[in-house]
Amino acid sequence: MPSLPSWLLAASLRIAIIAVAAYIVIRAGSAATRRFEREMSTGTGLEVIERTKRAQTFSRLLQRTLSVVITVMAGLMILRELDIDITPVLTGAGIAGLAIGFGAQTLVRDVISGFFMIFEDQVRVGDVVMVNGQGGLVEEVKLRTIVLRDEQGAVHIFPNGEVKTLSNLSKDFSYYVITIGVGFDDDVERATDAMVDAAAALMREPDFMPFILSPLEVLGIDSFEGGHLVIKARIKTVPLKQWVVGRELRRRIAREFKGRGIHLPTPRMVVDLRQPAPESKG
Repeated sequence: MPSLPSWLLAASLRIAIIAVAAYIVIRAGSAATRRFEREMSTGTGLEVIERTKRAQTFSRLLQRTLSVVITVMAGLMILRELDIDITPVLTGAGIAGLAIGFGAQTLVRDVISGFFMIFEDQVRVGDVVMVNGQGGLVEEVKLRTIVLRDEQGAVHIFPNGEVKTLSNLSKDFSYYVITIGVGFDDDVERATDAMVDAAAALMREPDFMPFILSPLEVLGIDSFEGGHLVIKARIKTVPLKQWVVGRELRRRIAREFKGRGIHLPTPRMVVDLRQPAPESKG
């Protein structure tokens, strides 16, 4: 039977090897996922943006999963090297997992929903989405939760099982919808031509040309409001750039309208100053 010092030395050496090997595997896995993310991000075009967002989502999930699995396995191997019987640990973990499975049905539902959300490519890191009516930029997609950050910087965390409605505003491409009010006395055709010309000039700008996928599509008169009519149009852009393009398009349309003498409607108030008729004396 080996002496205690020699046993400690041998056990310490094996434990060190296990710890170093676990660290190397985790680092190698992280490097592999980063390389996969870089390779998916190479190239040009709209497809690269979509591939990059999906690669970021998968790489982060794989890194966390790999770290947890390797750490647990290394911990069990170290316990075995210390002559600690891990059979009761595994048995207890199985019983605890079964009990948790019965008692934490909400957690199981969240994990299953998260798996299908990622597997079906419903949402990726970097997307702008509306979850249960709350909009924001997707910062993390986990098996249990989805994390959004809104334009004010607030972070919103939704359990995947509680996601009832999910609207992805940046999947494959986006539209910026614009509505312009025009007075009843103005020529609708002149207003439409001004909007189209403003969008065409914007498409020729080098700073905006890569973001616009198709010319402005004028949908026509959308409604009649008090004192004016409303023209609706939309322009197709790459994901996440619809607001940048839309703000500049509105500025150019306003300038084009002013140059052509087309007036945007302004609120009016009609005040009746007539005096009541004098009462007749009997």
